[in-house]
Amino acid sequence: MEPENPALDEFILSLSPRPMPRLLYLPTASGDQEANVAHFHNAFDHLPCETNQLSLFRLGATGAIPLRDYILSMDIVYVGGGSMRNLLAIWRAHGLDRILVEAWERGTVLAGLSAGAMCWFTGGISCSTGVPEVAPGLGLLPGSLSVHRDGEASRLPVFRDAVNRGDLPPGWAADDGVGLVFKKDHFVRAVSSRAGAGAARVFPGGEEELDVQWLGDRTHAQAPPAPTPVDIREYREHRRRVGRG
Repeated sequence: MEPENPALDEFILSLSPRPMPRLLYLPTASGDQEANVAHFHNAFDHLPCETNQLSLFRLGATGAIPLRDYILSMDIVYVGGGSMRNLLAIWRAHGLDRILVEAWERGTVLAGLSAGAMCWFTGGISCSTGVPEVAPGLGLLPGSLSVHRDGEASRLPVFRDAVNRGDLPPGWAADDGVGLVFKKDHFVRAVSSRAGAGAARVFPGGEEELDVQWLGDRTHAQAPPAPTPVDIREYREHRRRVGRG
């Protein structure tokens, strides 16, 4: 969400013990939009990692991909934003939900933003239908999450109400630019790419602000030069040549 600030991108890569981790991007929640794939490459291609993406909407163009072997060969799986309801429906249709659970149990780093962050929890507040409402997640993390706390004001009241009613278990609400770090299913810490951004633990009847570690200024003025932006037409031609999703 911050093209000029790669602090969270670099932090995600640091969670892998490998100096050049294999990073897989899943843009399923956005319908595998080519623009989102291009944004991913703009963000990560110049960082120390091997970038890959998987389009479940275009598997027919790539031939028979052994999904389980392919995903389990990755060190980090990064899930983009969009519709959490559609994301999970497509994953289940391809058996990806079970594969990702296996990857998590093997120690693969699982990450994502917006729908790609909420999907790992028991549930969250999705705007997939146009209004904020409770939606189930994969349940790897035993709690709930509401994103965009400072960017989409309509989500938080719905989240608080759902937790108070018991429709969602206690969980977290995070500002844009904040990352919540879990080891297995235990919350470890909160980090942020934006000074002053915050997050809270939300429980029936109240909430408590978390201590958030600012990752410091990582603007491109200090980071390595940004790559040339990916041109959508060039990306389409590249995908056609190599036959990738």
